[in-house]
Formats: sequence, structure tokens, C-alpha cells
Amino acid sequence: MIAKIGKPGHKTRGVLNYLFGPGRANEHTDPHLVASWDGFAPDPGRDPDATLAQLATALDLRVKQAGHKAPKSHVWHCSIRAAPEDRHLTDDEWATIARRILNATGIALAGDPDACRWIAVRHADDHIHIVATKVRGDLRPPRNWNDFLRADKELVAIEKEYGLRQVPRGDRTAAKRPTRAEQEKARRTGNARTSREHLRTIVRTAVSAATTTEELFRIVEGTGALVDVQYFPSGDVRGYKVALAGDTNAQGDPVWFSGSTLAPDLSYPKITERLTANEAMPAERSGAPAWRRFTVAVDRIPDHLAENEDEAGQAHIAALAEALDALPLIAPAAVRPQLVQAATVFERAARSRIRAHQQQQVQATRRAVKAILREPAPKDGALLATVLDALLLAVIAAQYWHRTRNHPQQAEAARQAADHLRAAYRVTAAERLVVLRQHGTRLAESLRRRQEFTLRRALPELAEQILAEPCWSALAATLARAEAAGHSAASLLTEAAARRETDTAASVSEVLTWRLHRLADLTAVTTSGASAPQPAAYRPTTTATSQQRPTR
Repeated sequence: MIAKIGKPGHKTRGVLNYLFGPGRANEHTDPHLVASWDGFAPDPGRDPDATLAQLATALDLRVKQAGHKAPKSHVWHCSIRAAPEDRHLTDDEWATIARRILNATGIALAGDPDACRWIAVRHADDHIHIVATKVRGDLRPPRNWNDFLRADKELVAIEKEYGLRQVPRGDRTAAKRPTRAEQEKARRTGNARTSREHLRTIVRTAVSAATTTEELFRIVEGTGALVDVQYFPSGDVRGYKVALAGDTNAQGDPVWFSGSTLAPDLSYPKITERLTANEAMPAERSGAPAWRRFTVAVDRIPDHLAENEDEAGQAHIAALAEALDALPLIAPAAVRPQLVQAATVFERAARSRIRAHQQQQVQATRRAVKAILREPAPKDGALLATVLDALLLAVIAAQYWHRTRNHPQQAEAARQAADHLRAAYRVTAAERLVVLRQHGTRLAESLRRRQEFTLRRALPELAEQILAEPCWSALAATLARAEAAGHSAASLLTEAAARRETDTAASVSEVLTWRLHRLADLTAVTTSGASAPQPAAYRPTTTATSQQRPTR
């Protein structure tokens, strides 16, 4: 169940007109009271002699009595909605739920004769509206501070007691949702997303690419969005706001959004903190190509998340979110929509109540993200498939990390992002796997037998399953290339299997094929023809990951 408490209003009759009316799209059916403060309130929905004016007068009685002492915005309005899959509750059940919410929020404590006057209206099967006037019988206002959190806590208990779906609760770190007015404007203008959501994507993507705040603003402006940078009298930047070109209000002015209203981590102080930390950390001395550094950095994230350092883990997940934000900029058009969706939903997983602690490894990931945007996009499907496979494992590890820390919304966001990454991976890997399988079928019989022997020796428990899979020939070809590059095929197989929980994979041989590409850097062999560098210097440890065992 979800509670939504609106801003206090000042027109009781106006709220009643909506609740007992047809609705914005004639969606209201059989509006009627299920409960009221004394059980005898006039019900215009069921009693032909009762009127909305009578009901409004009864609700406003104490407001009139309080006179100038009454709050100007005296109408408290709360809707309670059940999940779509929940059973239909009876009027009596909804009445009980309404009383429990009023008691929990302090609007009408149980047994208090001076509690605020209230009604509960039902005009649909799946939800009710509670309306109260915020003047008690002793003409004082109720103590309903923090009412949303208190209502939400009561709904958790109600869900368990009534056998309803237990909705994942947030920790108040989610980005602000679009308002109803913003959603309706998007529908009127034929846009799939609201301006707030569109701008959030633009700024998040720009942050992943920029190295300075000046470059950030240039990138945002380059998308066609408007940027207004605000300054202190000293000349220092105070903040910024953005707007979509052509998105105006009734006066014809741009509809501006400050960074903090797009998302908590898009405020100017948060962005500068991130970019400054990246500049302050010493750069790693590596002659490896940017895509290699990027893949290695992502490949290490599950190991970092398996360590018991929550602040560092949160920072690695935030860096992973930046990697997902950046990838659609350079990905092929065929997979770009899925990657955009993955980045959009994973945005919720990037924040929690745990404060991120910046580390050198985190900044190395961020630098690698920015570096790949400044190099040619990969034309080889094997390289992109390898990157997507690494990202998928990291996102699954983030899902596990959030789930073990009781972050249900973030864990669900990571799960959805993993689904989109799988879809993008399947499209990317399909063509390259066909080529690898063809190479495998053309291997000399003696070489095929040697790879089979290597497989049985390294992974005796999985060997029969792998040999029966269609992708075994692709794995055999990969093992042969790894040996030709100077690696031990058995050692690579052992490490690859230890890094992955293979019993949940749809194709173990396919999983191991791309894992070996990363461990042995076989994409470098494919694209340049040069010998693959030895992986010992970057190869991540397996102990922590085998404890975590994320599923693919």
C-alpha cells in the first residue's frame, strides 16, 4: 500500500467536489463514505437527501469556531492505494485502515473526543481518500508532524496483517518524482517523459563525461538545453539551473529546475565534490588502452562490494552508475535504448543513506569512464560484449549489496537494470558468438581434444554440461586463442568459474567465453593483432567474490 499526502489546502468544498465528482477521466465509480469522525456524517454518495454543502459545513464547523486562529490551509488530504495485485478490500476493511492511519499520523487519535473531524471516501476498488480539517475540538491544531513517515510505517504493519503485497519502502534518497501537472503536460505535448526526467538524464550523462564544471555546463548546452549558472557576489558559483528549450510556463518563461530538484546527487556542491575528488586523486600510471582500463575497473567492482566497507561500497556503486550513464553515448544504435533504460533505472541504486567514501579505486573507475568517451567507439562486437558482461556482473553484485543492507528500492532498481543489460548483451554477443563457434568447429581434432581435456581437468563438475552446450565450440576457440597468447587455459578456466556462480547461468560455456576474453584480454588480440598482455598485474582476487556469489 502507498500513502500520498498532499499539501494542505484551504477549500474543503473543492476537495469534496473532486472526490464525489466523475473524476478527470470519468474514473470515479460509486463515490461514498466508508467512515467518518462520528459515523453519522452526511453521505452525498448514498443518501439522496445529503448534499456536499452539508458535508463541507459539518467538516468545517470547528474551523469556523476557531475564527482567525484556524490555520489558513486547514484541509488535510491523504490517499491510500492498494497494489494492483492485492485483493479487493471491503468497505469495513478500508474504514479500519483509515482509522489506523489517522491515529498513526496524529490527526485523530483513537479514543480522543477532541480529535479532528474527518471522512474516508471510496470511489474506486483499489483506494480511498481521507479528508480532515485541522482544528481539534479544543480549537487547537493537531500534532501531525512527520505524518507521511508515520503513515507509511503503519501501512507496513497493515500489509502484513491483511496479507497484502509488501511494497518496498524507500529511504528518502530517491529523486523527486514528476508532479501530476508535469505528467499531464508531457501527455499533452506528446512526450514520453516529463521535462524533469529528461533533464535529469541530460545532466547525469554530462556529469559522467565532464572533468570540470565548466565542461559540464558546455556539454549540457550542447544538447540544446538551457543553463543558468548563478553566482555569489564574490564571483564564486552558487549553483545552476537547467531548462528544456521550448518548455515554457503560462508567461512564456522557461521552466527551470535546479540540480538538487532533479536528484540529490546532482546539486552543484555534490557535483563539484565528485569532480574535485577525481582531480585530487593521483592518476594510475598505465599504458593500457582506455577500454582496457575501463573493463578492468568494472571487473573489480564485485570484489570491492564484497568487502565490509559500506562507505566504499556505496562509492563504487555510484561510479558504476556513471559508467552506465556514459555507455549509451558511444554504443551502437541497436542496443542504445536498452542501455539508456539500464542507466535510467539504476539511477535509483546509486544513492542510499550510506555516505559514499571516495577512494583511489573509485576515482580510477571514473577516470576510465571519461577516457573511453574520448576514444573511438568499439567496432568489435567481442569488446562491447565483454564490457557488457562485466557491467552485468557488477550490477548483479550491486543488487546483492543493497539487498543485504535492506535497501529494497535500490535492489529492485539494480535488478531491473540487469534485465536491460542482459537484453543489450544478447544483441551484442549473438553475432560474435556465431563467429567464435565457427572458429571452434574448424579447430584441429587434436586441439579440440586438448581443450576438452583441459576443461575436464579444470572444471570436472561442469565439464559434461559445458560439452553438451552449443557454445562449447566458442569456448574451445577462446581457450585456444588464450593459449596462443601465452596463457594457461586451465588456470583461466578455474579463475573464471570461481568468479561466477555458474549454476544459475543459461549457458555456462557462453559465460566463461566472455570471462576469458576479459581475463586474457583477447579483445586486444582481435582488434590489433598484438600479443595480449599478461593478466597477472590486474587479475582480481577470487576469495571475496566466491563469498558473495552474485548470480548472472
